[in-house]
Amino acid sequence: MKKQVVYVFAALIVLVIGLTACKPTAAPISVQTPAIEQTEVLPTISGDSLAMYLPEAVSGTITVAGSSTVFPLSERMMQRFEEEGFTGEITIDSIGSGAGFERFCVNGETDIANASRKIKETEIDSCTNIGRTPIEFRVGTDAIAIVVSKGNTFLSDVTKQELAAIFSNAKKWSDVRTEWPAEDILRFIPGTDSGTFDYFVETVMAPANPGNDGKANVENGEAAILAAENLQMSEDDNVLVQGVEGSPYAIGFFGFAYYSENEEQLNVLAVDGVIPTEASAEDNSYPLSRPLFMYSDAKILQEKPQVAAFIRFYLENVGNEITDVGYFPATQESIQAALDAWAMAVGE
Repeated sequence: MKKQVVYVFAALIVLVIGLTACKPTAAPISVQTPAIEQTEVLPTISGDSLAMYLPEAVSGTITVAGSSTVFPLSERMMQRFEEEGFTGEITIDSIGSGAGFERFCVNGETDIANASRKIKETEIDSCTNIGRTPIEFRVGTDAIAIVVSKGNTFLSDVTKQELAAIFSNAKKWSDVRTEWPAEDILRFIPGTDSGTFDYFVETVMAPANPGNDGKANVENGEAAILAAENLQMSEDDNVLVQGVEGSPYAIGFFGFAYYSENEEQLNVLAVDGVIPTEASAEDNSYPLSRPLFMYSDAKILQEKPQVAAFIRFYLENVGNEITDVGYFPATQESIQAALDAWAMAVGE
C-alpha cells in the first residue's frame, strides 16, 4: 500500500511538471514588449557602444557646408571636438542654407548641411535622387537681429509692417514715419542663398506682398526686397556688420550671434515691441525667432564614424557653448529627439 501511495504521489509530481512546461509563457512576453517599444522611442546607448564615437577614437575627414548663421556655432563645436582628441580634418564652409543643401542633396559633396531653416520638399527630392535621406538634427534657436549703428538716434522699435516698407519701396526714413529723418535708407542684407534671407522673406516680406488670392506670397515678397534701392547683399555677415555700422541711416539683419559679437558698434531693435532674448526667442514672442539645424544621412553616419562622432559630440555639448556664441539653446526635448534620431541612424 505504501508503494502505491508513493507511485501515485510521484505520478502527480510528473503531471504537475508536465503541465507547467506546457503552460503558455504569456506573462514574460508581455513584460518584455514595453521594454522593446521604449527602446525604439528613446534609444539608449551603452558606454561600450559610445566608446567608438569618442573624438579620440575616430579620424578621417568631415565636410560641412551651409548656413552662415550656424557657421560660428559649428566652428566652436569643431574647436571643442579637436580639443577633446580628434586628429582628423574638418572643413566648414559658410555659403548659405540653400547652397549648403545643393552641395549636400544635389552634388553629394558634403557630409553635413548646416541650415537656418527646415529643408524644402524639393531639396528632399534632390537628396532622394542621389540616394540620400536627410536626417534633421535641431541644434539651437536663433533670433534674427534687426540692427542699426550706434550713431542712429531715432530708431529703437519697428513693426513687421514697417520692416516690409523699410526693406522694399520706402526710399527715405521719413517715408516710413514722418518724424524720422528725410535721409535715404541704406540696406544691408544676406544674399539669396542664405536661410536668413529666406526666413525674412517668408516672415516679413511675403505677408506684406500678397498674391491675387490675398495670401502671403513669397515670390512677390522676394521681388519687393530685391527691387529696393541702396541695397547691398552678402553671404558674409561680417560685411553686413561693417556696412551697417558705417552710417546712422543704415539698417540690416542677420543672426543674433553677429549682433552679440558687435554690440558695441550696433543697436538691436525691438520688433512689434519685443526685444530678442533667450526667453522671447524660445516662446516665439519675438516675431523673428527660428530654429537652427544640421542635416546628414544614415548611410554617411554608418560609413563615416567620424561624422557620427562629430554630430553626437555636437548634440551632447552644444548647450554649454551656444549662449557664448550668441544664440539660444534648443529645448531639452528637441536635443533628445535629435539624439534619438542619431541613435536610430547609426543602428544603436
